[in-house]
Order: sequence, then structure tokens, then C-alpha cells
Amino acid sequence: MISILANPLRFIKFARIAAPLLGITALACIGIGIWLGIWKAQPPEHQGGHNVRIMFVHVPAAWNAMMAYGVMAGASLIAYIWRHPLADELARACALPGATFTALGLITGSLWGKISWGTYWQWDGRMTSVLILLFLFIGYMSIWNVIEDKRRAARIAGLVAMVGSVNLPIIKFSVDWWNSLHQSATVSSPDAPGLPTDMLLPLLLLAVGYSCFFGWVVINRVLYAIHVAKQARESERQPNTKISLETL
Repeated sequence: MISILANPLRFIKFARIAAPLLGITALACIGIGIWLGIWKAQPPEHQGGHNVRIMFVHVPAAWNAMMAYGVMAGASLIAYIWRHPLADELARACALPGATFTALGLITGSLWGKISWGTYWQWDGRMTSVLILLFLFIGYMSIWNVIEDKRRAARIAGLVAMVGSVNLPIIKFSVDWWNSLHQSATVSSPDAPGLPTDMLLPLLLLAVGYSCFFGWVVINRVLYAIHVAKQARESERQPNTKISLETL
């Protein structure tokens, strides 16, 4: 699969099918999830009442921030080992939406924290590690923008992405390793208390919708990078059309 999509022409064929499907799925899941989460779900009062609806934005954003970084680090590893330029572009395409999801998770988490804990920010393991994740995304993008030699930029940025992936398990298990205001896993853990169905369904729909939207954005960013590279090659191949004095 990696070798197949490493070819730009085959990736374009794949993208022409995958991008519309992901876009339509994202629109449907996000629309239905918001409708169910805002108007249909009935959060229990002991869990924060209607304030807990922030969860429907916050949790999928946090999940997708981690997923985006995982994809970015994985693509960087593939590019580092097999030297596939398209893998570098895939990793680069993940950075901006990943940073956006991370920022959204931090903002909504701060709002939820103010309501639940009485403070916007607490330097606990989860919040601090997610903030580091945002800095890693920003640092990765900065390397691409600052270094003019794109091959060198890709190598350095790829190393940053791979080393920074150590932060992902810290984010995941920080609430178990250190004292934290965050509650332990409510959905993913086998012994988790779980959520009522009318809350779990929109949460999962929004998580799927966010993921499909992320895929749609990444694919289109890679397609744009391929288009730009193709135009650059064509401009280099065009012969000089200026007429010299000797030909007159």
C-alpha cells in the first residue's frame, strides 16, 4: 500500500475517490453529531449538566490532535527510511490541521475547566503535555518555513516529528501516572464507567466526522503540493522563447 500511494499519479487516482467520500462522511457525521449532542442528549446533572456538552467538541479535537501527530510521525518515518517525497508531503500536510485540533482542544478544555474546576489552566500532566504537542506542531511547521532547502527541511522536520512522538503516550497515560484534575478514560478503557447512549453516540459521530474532515484536508493539501511541484517542473522544462539577435 505504501509503495502504491508513493507514486503521485496513483495517489491522485486514489484521492479523486477518497477525498469526496471523506468530505461527505465528515459533513454528515458532524451535522448529525451536533444535532444529537446539542438537542437530543440529556447529560446527567452530576456530570455537569448542560456544561458537559463542551465534551462533544473538546474530546474529538483532542483525539484527532493525537491522531494527526501519529500520522505525521509515521509518514516522517516512512520518508526517512524509504525516501518517498510524497510521504514528506503527507507529514507536512498533517501539521496545520493537527495544530488546529490541538489548539481547539486546549481552548475548549480551558473553558470546560473553568466551569468544572474553577480555573482555566492547571499545570498538570495532561494539559502540559498537550501544550507541548502544540509547540511540536508549530516547531515542525517553522522548520519547513525557515529552511530554504526543502530536502534538508524535510529531514530535520521528520526527526522532530519522530522524536516528539514520545509525547503521545505521555498525553494518553498522564492521568494515570500523575495526580490530575482530569478524570480517567471514560470510553477507551475496558473498566471505564462509560457514557449514556444518547451522549456516547454523538461523541463517536463527531469523532468520526473530525477524522474524516482531517483526512479530507490532508489529501487536498497533498494534491495541492503535487500540483505545485508539477508546475515547477513544467516551467523548468520550457525552452527559452526569447529570440536572439543572431537569429534575425
